[in-house]
Amino acid sequence: MFGIFSRKKKDKEELDKGLQKTKEGLFSKFTRLITSRSRIDDDMLDELEEILISSDVGVETTIQIIDTLKTRVAQNRYKNADELQQYLREVISELLHTEAPVQESVEVEKPYVILVVGVNGVGKTTTIGKLAHKFTQEGKKVLIGAADTFRAAAVDQLTIWAERAHCPIVKQQMGADPASVAFDTVSSAKAGDYDVVLIDTAGRLHNKVNLMNELSKIKRVMQKVYPFAPQEVLLVLDAATGQNAYEQAKQFMSVTEITGLALTKLDGTARGGVAIGISAQLKVPIRYIGVGEGIDDLQDFDKEAFVASLFA
Repeated sequence: MFGIFSRKKKDKEELDKGLQKTKEGLFSKFTRLITSRSRIDDDMLDELEEILISSDVGVETTIQIIDTLKTRVAQNRYKNADELQQYLREVISELLHTEAPVQESVEVEKPYVILVVGVNGVGKTTTIGKLAHKFTQEGKKVLIGAADTFRAAAVDQLTIWAERAHCPIVKQQMGADPASVAFDTVSSAKAGDYDVVLIDTAGRLHNKVNLMNELSKIKRVMQKVYPFAPQEVLLVLDAATGQNAYEQAKQFMSVTEITGLALTKLDGTARGGVAIGISAQLKVPIRYIGVGEGIDDLQDFDKEAFVASLFA
């Protein structure tokens, strides 16, 4: 019990630290706004709209937030601007899409296969390594598959992360068929009674037809071994790229089903508001957030903790 409490406390501290730039940008502006006004009016909401858009919450989501705030203010007839903070917290929390955490599914489905997708440079390989470490620390038996066979560096980097996470890795030579690697990985996982399988894929979004065909083939081949694979298709996005991350998500969703998101580099950007916009517009749950460079700095996304930290 004490260990769980300590972990949660440490996660909270890391989250607060990781969101510091966003808090200094987005919510320091918001704080200055509400303390400089005595009542909620159209001018105040117009300024709030500018703040949200500048923090990469996105135009559509911002309009949705402002419209909801206007409705609540009118319904409750509040005039005090201090009430706006509580309203905003509630609205943002409602917009963040959530589903049952992966951990619950891992307990009942074995092996739990996670196909990891994303363009090069977003932190996909790092995220796989951190996920492997995370699941291993939770007592799970984890296997990694290096199915990004088009870049030699990708396999090398993943091998290093596998060693750091103390997880075995299935790999083939550069240029090998990615589906073949996935097949071998899932076969080994079933034979070795593994709990979790993490499979890397190539991030060639510039050629969507090839990407669609490749991912479809990987799924078909895995399902020959294990009909339920993959249970999760995790898209990794770089939060620091702001609206580009949103566009990448839309592009990937046009070629394959995405069941969850991992947002990396939240600690390195003042535009963490993109998490709100992506989740609200795409209706896809954020599974994990990266709040640092360390192997332990990948957290399960907790929307209540996230919103509380932003407003802290």
